[in-house]
Amino acid sequence: MTIHVYTSFTFSYLSRARVLAESLRRHHPDWVIWAGITDLPPEGLDFDMAGEPFDRVLWTHEIFGETTEGWLFGHDIVEACTAVKGRMLQLLLDEPGCEQVFYLDPDIAVFAPLDPMVEALRTPGRSILLTPHQLVPDDSDLAIRDNEIGSLGYGVFNLGFIAVRADDTGRRFAAWWAARLAKWCHDDVAAGLFTDQKWCNLIPCFFEGVHICRDAGCNVASWNLSQRKVTITLSGDILVNGTPLRFYHFTKMGPIGDAMTERYAGSETPVYEIWAWYKRAVSQAEVAAIPSGWWHYGRFEDGRRIPKSIRLLYRNRTDLQKAFPAPRAVGQDSFIAWVEANTDLRADP
Repeated sequence: MTIHVYTSFTFSYLSRARVLAESLRRHHPDWVIWAGITDLPPEGLDFDMAGEPFDRVLWTHEIFGETTEGWLFGHDIVEACTAVKGRMLQLLLDEPGCEQVFYLDPDIAVFAPLDPMVEALRTPGRSILLTPHQLVPDDSDLAIRDNEIGSLGYGVFNLGFIAVRADDTGRRFAAWWAARLAKWCHDDVAAGLFTDQKWCNLIPCFFEGVHICRDAGCNVASWNLSQRKVTITLSGDILVNGTPLRFYHFTKMGPIGDAMTERYAGSETPVYEIWAWYKRAVSQAEVAAIPSGWWHYGRFEDGRRIPKSIRLLYRNRTDLQKAFPAPRAVGQDSFIAWVEANTDLRADP
């Protein structure tokens, strides 16, 4: 029986995905690591899987076929990379000999074996494993606003991770999740949606066999550092509240991530050492041939950037979806020509 693990990304995040895969490989050399890529390579990039730390790749156009262009056009880059997760989970659960499927965000690194999570899913009656954003209540108003109220708005569970057993319940969950994400994987908090996370608040309501992982060493991130103390022993072991750090979620690398880390890590040196290692690892994995912010599906065919306003127009108009199945095309009878003739919206340079 085989354990499959996958992540979902564009080429802009290839360096992060490489760090994830390499860290996984150190602890689980026998797992099958999949790259789910919602993108196409930029000109000049020779993406050769033989030189990558992934075992298999699955492209979004292989999953959605001739509907890919129209379907993706209704999503921004984050929504798109998230929306494919459900369908990809379905496909991996049906791989021959599959026992379990793990999903990890590309901006995660693994620091210790995930064997306890594997064993948790092997317990009879368990089919779905989730990690909540917080494990204990916060104390200060600032932390409550950032973390607890944040979870109420963006989702109780951190869907940077999920693990599913290849059984009937796991497959029923995957089918439900894939259907919801295919149509409603949107960043629209005012409407009660935040990509896949708000949907997964419903998992314990709809499915039996849900296990909530309360291991403090899993999914450590800025939003739970207020209640998780990170230490490094003399022998180099990294602990969180006295238990091994299993995986750290390096979300929003840059000024925002640094600010939130400083807010909750304070003077805790080990957290900054972990971040410093991660930034070096990502830098070493970068590819010069990938332009900054690259996303093949982020521009019209003439190179103009697609603004969110035009994506929303297309998403909300089934008549436009039917009339323009290839909405990135340009020319006299294209979707963008119709937009510029009939609305005040314009493509970005």
